[in-house]
Amino acid sequence: MSIRYARPRMQLVVITGLSGSGKSVALAVLEDAGFYVVDNLPATLLAANLAFLRESGYDRVAVTVDARSGAALAELPPVLDALRSRGDDVRVLFLDARNDTLVRRYSETRRKHPLAGDGRTLEESILRERELLADIGERGHHVDTSDLAPNALRAWVKEFVGIPAAGTTLLFESFGFKQGIPLDADLVFDVRCLPNPFYDPRLRPLTGRDPAVVGFLDANADAQRMLADIGDFIERWLPCFRRDHRAYVTVGLGCTGGMHRSVYFAEKLAARFGGAATVLVRHRQLAP
Repeated sequence: MSIRYARPRMQLVVITGLSGSGKSVALAVLEDAGFYVVDNLPATLLAANLAFLRESGYDRVAVTVDARSGAALAELPPVLDALRSRGDDVRVLFLDARNDTLVRRYSETRRKHPLAGDGRTLEESILRERELLADIGERGHHVDTSDLAPNALRAWVKEFVGIPAAGTTLLFESFGFKQGIPLDADLVFDVRCLPNPFYDPRLRPLTGRDPAVVGFLDANADAQRMLADIGDFIERWLPCFRRDHRAYVTVGLGCTGGMHRSVYFAEKLAARFGGAATVLVRHRQLAP
């Protein structure tokens, strides 16, 4: 497949993933940020459209490509590889959500799933969509939107666009086990065995970023041993992830409610690795 255009460098963000996972929200964020956006672009037309947009002077483009491209999705990876080989900044954002969340969202909106033809039920359509997108999902930055408010997703998309393309980005993500383990976590550490600040009336309304909670956990020997062990584990194995050309490694830190211990651990680990890697921090249960 040939792509012909003049040489100016283009920033391309490809948004893909499951229908109902938030692709429209993500695309709107990029449009507001000044990107030229194309919704539901067939994979077969991507190369030609990008060549036209480049010739027209656009250097920041965002497109959504999804399962409606069908078998033509196989043409997407070589196009992206060709763009990268020419020096373009190409980023793939894959949005996902649990099946029960997708079913609920469709039930609330009363919309028809795009693959619901041929007598498929909604659940069968979601499973078929996962099959079609499996290969693309392996090439992108995976984000689980199951428990995300739209504002949190918008903030994360803005972070993603600002991430340098080179190297492995470490993403420390706190969460509450009561809300479920995030699908986008590569490594998950459970810190629920540690003393819970929730049971101290003075600390309950605070979070793991507040000095009083930080001081409480700083003074706990078990918390410090676990923090050191998790940090040492990540430090030991991060080079292996880099050798595997992993653009992102998401480390999930979970406590009961996602407000105190997990937030403390995410912040502490981010501070430890801030000088050695590109680091992001997310707190799933804290308001953005």
